[in-house]
Amino acid sequence: MPRLMTRAIPGIEDAQTLAQAIVDTIHEPLLVLDSDLRVLAASRSFYETFRVDPEQTMGCLLYDLGDGQWDIPALRLLLETIIPERVAMNGFEVSHDFPDLGQRIMLLNARKVLYETSSNSTILLAFTDITARRAIEREKESLLDRTRDLLNQKQVLLQEMQHRVANSLQIIASILMLKARAVTSEETRFHLKDAHQRVISVAEVQSHLHASGGVDQIEVGPYLSKLCGSLAGSMIGESQPIALTVVADHGLIGSDKAVSIGLIVTELVINAVKYAFPIARDDAGITVAFDSGADGWTLVVSDNGVGKTETDIAATHGGLGTVIVDALVKQLDGHMTVTTTAGVTVTIRHKDVPVLAPIAA
Repeated sequence: MPRLMTRAIPGIEDAQTLAQAIVDTIHEPLLVLDSDLRVLAASRSFYETFRVDPEQTMGCLLYDLGDGQWDIPALRLLLETIIPERVAMNGFEVSHDFPDLGQRIMLLNARKVLYETSSNSTILLAFTDITARRAIEREKESLLDRTRDLLNQKQVLLQEMQHRVANSLQIIASILMLKARAVTSEETRFHLKDAHQRVISVAEVQSHLHASGGVDQIEVGPYLSKLCGSLAGSMIGESQPIALTVVADHGLIGSDKAVSIGLIVTELVINAVKYAFPIARDDAGITVAFDSGADGWTLVVSDNGVGKTETDIAATHGGLGTVIVDALVKQLDGHMTVTTTAGVTVTIRHKDVPVLAPIAA
């Protein structure tokens, strides 16, 4: 290992001149103390920062400087207890109310210097004023606390709103069912029950979205699995068992879009349960698939039921369920296709359009 070569300074006076020049060059306040903690040298920055006079500083005991402003318990602990045992200490924080300066927070770096040719020792003591830094940190922490409070308030308000929406939907559903039981017209009863089922569907979507616990981004797989599990439990009976399967990746989607996707899935699953299997079959099944990628996502709801002819599709195009699905697909900026080979397959694709950078003039 190469050794650092140094040249001896010719005389004591030259060494002292050099040492004082080094001390004055240092930007931060610096003191050089003897073993009795008396000031041997002080930097120009020390005098300017703490507004003390050189004549009243040199040779004085540190604790007597500035009418005792440096007689600080934490500083005594550093110099009289820690330094003798550890030789050096970095980043020792001291908070003190200095005359003419006010409350200041200082980081102290201290180092004990031992000499080979003498039993004497000196202590280098450097000061860094971090009062402004600590004030900024406290302000940031205060802002973080206020932000947390606002987020908590937002969460409470959101939960209250969701609770009120759920209650309102339940009340509407109950009124529709009461009306359906009261009317004598079969056609009116059918439409009221259909409206009741759709309100219940909206309530299911809302409840599962709330249960997901997310506000901005929803994981589609678990969300659709819970939703379809609830639909299967409420609509699929033992007389006609239908396997309802969800195949979805772990893609994330905005909560507003998740509501629309949930309503689309609900409408399509309800329609398949009602019409795809007029005769009981052991292999009856409905599959809900969701796949997301860098360029967009695809939702597919398919069944292996009796299917539909082109005439059937045209006849149901103006139905309430179809109108609802069409409106939701447009809201999502998606494109829907319906195929009828071996059952009915509804495919909805959404392509993310990249944002082009403006062309420089």
